[in-house]
Amino acid sequence: SQDLKGAMETLIEQKRQKLSTVEKLDDHMDFASQLIFAQNRGDLTAENVNQCVLEMMIAAPDTLSVTLFFMLILIAEHPTVEEDMMREIETVVGKQELQS
Repeated sequence: SQDLKGAMETLIEQKRQKLSTVEKLDDHMDFASQLIFAQNRGDLTAENVNQCVLEMMIAAPDTLSVTLFFMLILIAEHPTVEEDMMREIETVVGKQELQS
């Protein structure tokens, strides 16, 4: 547990350093950045930020996989929605091969 906490603190500090050197913040304003700025304003403690980031890293893969599963089930159950999605993808991507 202490190793994980230390790793989180290191990652957050690296993110904090990156934010202090970027020229355009808009390109780097993700949830972790918002947490860091909330701490800077005094809205959160360092422990709050560490706990939020830790929970995102531990819980996110599980909740994401469940969400994707149900999204795919719903798409499969609604073929017209699937067709609309495929048309939109083709409009945006064109003949290019899809990439992750």
